[in-house]
Amino acid sequence: MMMKNSVVITIDGPSGSGKGTLAAKLAVHYGFHLLDSGALYRLLGLAAEQAGLFAQTPLDTHAVAELARGLDIEFIPDEQQRLSIRLNGQDVGDTIRTEAVGALASKVAVIPEVREALLCRQRDFAQAPGLIADGRDMGTVVFMDAPVKIYLTASAEARATRRVRQLQGMGINASMDDILSDLVARDRRDMERTIAPLKPADDAYQIDSSAIGIDDVLSMMIEYTDRQLEQAQIS
Repeated sequence: MMMKNSVVITIDGPSGSGKGTLAAKLAVHYGFHLLDSGALYRLLGLAAEQAGLFAQTPLDTHAVAELARGLDIEFIPDEQQRLSIRLNGQDVGDTIRTEAVGALASKVAVIPEVREALLCRQRDFAQAPGLIADGRDMGTVVFMDAPVKIYLTASAEARATRRVRQLQGMGINASMDDILSDLVARDRRDMERTIAPLKPADDAYQIDSSAIGIDDVLSMMIEYTDRQLEQAQIS
């Protein structure tokens, strides 16, 4: 599952817990590769659109799965932890966040073959010297033998407050009640889904960041990771 001489660090947790930001920071800190698994269905939807697959009726689900297995994607954080998401060498970070691409992602996400194909594609990211894998089932399904597993969470109220502040900082009006309701509903869906439900791995280091600043959480992650990697080398 993991390439020889590579290290996989998984970071799982609910939406809005700060996984993406902290995964990018850890990737820069250790000089590791980065996987944002939450973006994969959007990237696949965009790739399928660019390949003209949605012009076919009915949709060739086998062709979509084959496309998933060979997706040319990169997640590249810079020194300021800004993330560049590239598909076939082109930065598509803004494009995949659009409603149109979200609709394409929904179409490919329901194809049974696609999940297995993307599972294999995610594991391909485990290359030397190491990988930071950010998602909801990285430690429980995709990289079950990872030596470092972190589960990052925060109360729904804390996550909603952060999201409101983020949107307001972008000049977007946001309703605390609406965002909180959406987060609670999403948490329920993620935790109750039949396949790969959101939950901490049995051996995950759990951090509740509700009342902890991001720099302190990062320090906790680095301290834990260094300790686990040192123990793995000794053993």
